[in-house]
Amino acid sequence: MSSLGSKWKPVIVMVINDRKLRFGQIAARIHVISRKVLTDQLREMVEDGLLIREEFKELPPRVEYTLTEKGLALLPILNLLEDWERNYETKEVLAEA
Repeated sequence: MSSLGSKWKPVIVMVINDRKLRFGQIAARIHVISRKVLTDQLREMVEDGLLIREEFKELPPRVEYTLTEKGLALLPILNLLEDWERNYETKEVLAEA
């Protein structure tokens, strides 16, 4: 759980999924996160072995992020959590009605 110990890391994993995304693409998909927080979270996820950060020596500089095998292994778990949330969110709405 320490690898996913923030509210943003599971979101970042779901956004990147099985693609290669650049910082700006991730930021655009999670528009409610500040660029500083996103940068910090991506750094931590690279250090925790969840992401690969690939730098390209070009002008302008380009960096792409992809999930490692460890990060990809989280996708089924996070998908189950989404299913659980949808299931019980629906039940709660029906119970309130």
